[in-house]
Amino acid sequence: MKREELVGYLNGLLVPERFRDYCPNGLQVEGRDRIVRLVAGVTASQALLDAAVTRNADAILVHHGYFWKGEDGRVTGIRRQRLATLLAHDINLLAYHLPLDAHPELGNNAQLAQRLGWVPEGNFGDQDIAWLGSLAAPADLDVLAADVQRVLGRVPLVIGQGSKPIRRIGWCSGGAQGYFEQAVALGVDAYLSGEISEQTVHLARESGVAYIAAGHHATERYGVQALAEHLGRQLGIACEFVDIDNPV
Repeated sequence: MKREELVGYLNGLLVPERFRDYCPNGLQVEGRDRIVRLVAGVTASQALLDAAVTRNADAILVHHGYFWKGEDGRVTGIRRQRLATLLAHDINLLAYHLPLDAHPELGNNAQLAQRLGWVPEGNFGDQDIAWLGSLAAPADLDVLAADVQRVLGRVPLVIGQGSKPIRRIGWCSGGAQGYFEQAVALGVDAYLSGEISEQTVHLARESGVAYIAAGHHATERYGVQALAEHLGRQLGIACEFVDIDNPV
């Protein structure tokens, strides 16, 4: 299909104009006009670009692209090498950040709930990015942590005591530890995000609300993967998700 058709479809699906984001959403680097094969991944790292070149991809779709606010904009070093790879092979780069976190079905937070069996009940946080809900059945903290480990494939860092069953939970993928205090005020028993900060530990201990840091990359694999699968079904594009390992 035509590049403009794919970009138009994605923009209509994810509605990026609704969000105040830290980067441009949509087409970030223009490549060839016709797109038949697409590679999807979490971050537009050099490893993902190389994987796309190996697979003769026409486009790369990611959650973390380029041109972040406050970033040095000079095209040197690693930035030059990444852009040179895209331009030399005429590959399009498409990136959707907050719009992919927030999408009610394909987004990172929706996919986390679906895979972990949580029941969404509402949203909170800046631009309603974070989600609020309940477990399908109350569970001890160690059981919840084990379930997260099984689904995400990595051992989470858990701050909290297992003295009470977890019923209500808040979550937001990636680096959303800043929403923890709001989640506490909303009466959750536990909160999950990808990252954790020093002060988060003290808030968890003093509030009695458990905090689960499950990995920035690990919590954001599923949105772009679900989006790529959706594109394959709806548009007939050959889509492949490539998971570049990241321990963070």
